[in-house]
Amino acid sequence: MLNEEYAHFVRPLTSAGQSYLASDQLFSRRIETLELRPMVLCAAYTPIHEVARRMAEARTSCYFITDADVNGQIIGYVTDITLRDKVVAGLADARLPVETILDAPVVSISSRAFVYEAILLMFRTKTRYLLVETDGEYVGFLSRNKLLTDDQDQSPFIFIQSVKQAQAVPELKRRWEQVPEMVYQLLNRGVKPEIVNQVITTVSDTIALKLIEGAIAELGPPPARFVYMVLGSEGRKEQTLLTDQDNAIIYEDKANEQRELVRAYFLKFAEMVSDQLNAIGFSYCEGGFMAKNPKWTHSLSHWKRNYVEWMTEANPEAGMQFAASFDCRYIYGDAEIMDELHTFLDAELQKPRERFFHYMAVNALQYEPPLTFFRNIRTFAVGSQQVFNLKRTMSPIVDLVRMYALKHRIFATNTGERLEALRAAGVFTEREAQELLQSYYYLMGVRLKKQAAQIISDNVSPDNYLDPKRLTKVEQVTLKEIFKVISDFQLKIKVGFTKSLG
Repeated sequence: MLNEEYAHFVRPLTSAGQSYLASDQLFSRRIETLELRPMVLCAAYTPIHEVARRMAEARTSCYFITDADVNGQIIGYVTDITLRDKVVAGLADARLPVETILDAPVVSISSRAFVYEAILLMFRTKTRYLLVETDGEYVGFLSRNKLLTDDQDQSPFIFIQSVKQAQAVPELKRRWEQVPEMVYQLLNRGVKPEIVNQVITTVSDTIALKLIEGAIAELGPPPARFVYMVLGSEGRKEQTLLTDQDNAIIYEDKANEQRELVRAYFLKFAEMVSDQLNAIGFSYCEGGFMAKNPKWTHSLSHWKRNYVEWMTEANPEAGMQFAASFDCRYIYGDAEIMDELHTFLDAELQKPRERFFHYMAVNALQYEPPLTFFRNIRTFAVGSQQVFNLKRTMSPIVDLVRMYALKHRIFATNTGERLEALRAAGVFTEREAQELLQSYYYLMGVRLKKQAAQIISDNVSPDNYLDPKRLTKVEQVTLKEIFKVISDFQLKIKVGFTKSLG
């Protein structure tokens, strides 16, 4: 039953008190074990009415469109909804080429990915159809409706769908308040903390997207291309239940006479989104790392100057600022702007940056794991308890992996994804990468479960403190081993990055 090909036969027992438990197949089954739907294709110049006829004949709701070249590259797709909205409701001429109404871009995923990854990708990219790749070739596609079948009606993905369908801020607030219960149940079920992180991130992304689209509907179309980014833990897709806002806006450069108009729009837009996020439960960032702060809403050229300044005039404070800004992930807008920023950073990071990396290393070494010389857990008093800080204990792993990613110009933001890329590049051995991954996500699991319990059972605001006496002896020993792993890698940083500058 533990074999991934058979795990989908296992069904969890559900009850009214376990409304978010997911079927095992979502988390253990790979896409390659599913029955994929065959692709049906036509060229971009095919008339719309002919595509509609072929769809009816093939009894399919999705037709993929290829360009006119010999290679037949897939450039988009047409669905029943496309025909309804753009042709029937839009009174388009059905004799026009289908390329005039196609939806894009096409989103794909590896057949080796898990089912839950496909569903989360569909929610993040707002697509209902996902092409599946094997060895660089498309072998079929998945439909979101097919994946979210009736037997999955207890899954967290149906909950995400309900968030997407929410109509107003009060309803979004109620949905966000239900997340701790879902997190607790998933962790109790044995779902990996990194998967739970992704579920939380997708819920928060979905909420932010609803607010962004609502703000644009109220303010009118943006006067320039832009991206809305999330930073910090949300940028890394590692959000917990104790979270504040970390976001920013990059907009394209405009002519002098338009600059003030563009800037005024995006500052008003950012304020509207930020205020609504705060009302839902994503509190304002105390450090001001928010798009509503004029410092974090700027043109692309201004952002480029910021990054150059942080790297060339490196100091501990700039190192921390750059760290927060490097964990950036856009959730709305024009991907080309983010691509241009990454291309710029790639070129800048190839220049001599010893001083910059020195201060990044200093930042990563600021907090030592709470392990005494006699291998006891070092604690401090908070009220009547002796605790240590889980977030600060995890931060050296985040800082270490981020720094190595920067050094090797890897632009993934998630700690696990960065580690995998560094392992593939030969920077970390398989064992080193696994030790860091297991350490990080073990701590993340403890942190998430503790926060969820505080909200659900104790009815108090969550925090990052943990009393080791509340853990079993096995859990305490595991923590001590993790602290040793972190110490060893901090030593690696000290040797590799700080020796040249003392």
